[in-house]
Amino acid sequence: MPGLLAGTRVLDLTNVLAGPFCCYQLAQLGAEVIKVEVPGGGDLARQLGADPELNRRGMGASFLAQNAGKRSITLNLKAPKGRAAFARLVATADVVVENFRPGVMDRLGLGYAALKAAKADIIYCAISGFGQDGPLKFNPAYDQIIQGLCGVMSVTGDAQSAPLRVGYPVADTMGGMTAAFAIAAALVQRERTGQGEFIDVSMLEASLVAMGWAVSNWLIAGVKPQPMGNENITASPSGTFRTGAGLLNIAANKQEQFETLCRLIGREELVGDPRFRDREDRKRRRFELKAEIEQALAARSAQQWSALLNSNGVPAGEVLDVPAVLEHPQVSERGLLKTFASVPEVDRPIHVVRTGFRLASGDPQPSSPPPALGADTDDLLRELGFGKREIDELAREGAI
Repeated sequence: MPGLLAGTRVLDLTNVLAGPFCCYQLAQLGAEVIKVEVPGGGDLARQLGADPELNRRGMGASFLAQNAGKRSITLNLKAPKGRAAFARLVATADVVVENFRPGVMDRLGLGYAALKAAKADIIYCAISGFGQDGPLKFNPAYDQIIQGLCGVMSVTGDAQSAPLRVGYPVADTMGGMTAAFAIAAALVQRERTGQGEFIDVSMLEASLVAMGWAVSNWLIAGVKPQPMGNENITASPSGTFRTGAGLLNIAANKQEQFETLCRLIGREELVGDPRFRDREDRKRRRFELKAEIEQALAARSAQQWSALLNSNGVPAGEVLDVPAVLEHPQVSERGLLKTFASVPEVDRPIHVVRTGFRLASGDPQPSSPPPALGADTDDLLRELGFGKREIDELAREGAI
C-alpha cells in the first residue's frame, strides 16, 4: 500500500542522528526522502558505529540504522553551481530539513526566506541544539551536552550515581521525533491552506517536554525531582527487584495490585502490616517493603514471576538486554525489524528497526536499503533536466 506521505518529497540535509532519525520516520511513511550530502564525505554517521570496516567504507552502522528508504545526491552547497542545482531540486520539493547551526543556511543564500521566494509553500524544518534564537543558539550541541543541560542527567541514576547519562542518545532521538511530528502537522496545514511553514526545533526544549512529570512536579507541586534509580517515585512496590534468577520490574501501583502481589508471593501478612497499610506508608518505607518482597521472589526466576504476576493482573516484566529483547516473541512476531539482504558497500544482510506503530492500511517500512554516498546523483540531476554535458561539468568543478 502507498504510505501516508506518498507523493511528498523531502530534502534531508542533516547529519548524524536527530535529523536523519526525523527523515527516516518520514521515509517509512512513504515520503520520497533525498539525502543531500557533501561530496567526498557525506553524513558524518557514515564513519560512525561499532564496526570499523563499515566505517571505512562510508557505511557505518550509525548511518545504516537511520537512512534506509532514502536516495543520496552529493551537492557542494558552497559552490555556485552546486547551489543552483540545489535550488532546482527545492522547486520540486515539499519539505527541507537541516540541522546546521543557526545562520549557516542563510550565509549560503539558502535560508528559509530564499527558499520560500523560490517555492512559496515550502515547509522548512531547522533542527538545532537550542533553537534559532536565545543566548546559546550558536553553541555546539551534542546529545550528552543537551542531556546535562535539560535536567535528564540530574534524575538518572540514584543518590550515589547521579547525575548519569541515559544509555542511548535520548535528546537526539526526541529532537528527531519532535521534528517529524511538526513536519507532519505542517503538511496537513498546507493541504488545507496552501501555506508553507518554518519549523524551529530545539533539542533542549524537545527533551524538556519529554521529561513530563519530572518537570510538572516542580512547576506545579514545587517538588524538585530527585534521582530515584530503579524506584518509581509515585508508588511502592514499584521498581526493580532481585529474583532467584534475573531482575524483575514490578509496578504494583494500585492497592488491589499490591494485595494480589502479596498473595502470589506467599506474603499475605504484608497487606495488614501497619508499616505498609496505605500508599503513602509504602512510599515512605519502600526499601523495607522491597527487602521483604525480594526474600519471597528468590524462590523463582524473573521469567516465571513475570508470567505469574501478569496473568493475575500485576504488571511485571523481565529486565532484558538488547539482544534478548530483539529475540523476544513479542518483538519478532510483530515484525519490528526490516532486513535487507543486499546493501551497497556492505558484505552482509542488514537489519534495521521500523517505526514503533503499525497501520491497517499497511505497516510503515523503508522501501530500499541505505544508499551509498551519491548513489542517486546522476539520476536525480537527469530528473531535474540536466544533460550529460552539464552533469560532467558539475563534476569537474566539484559541485557534485
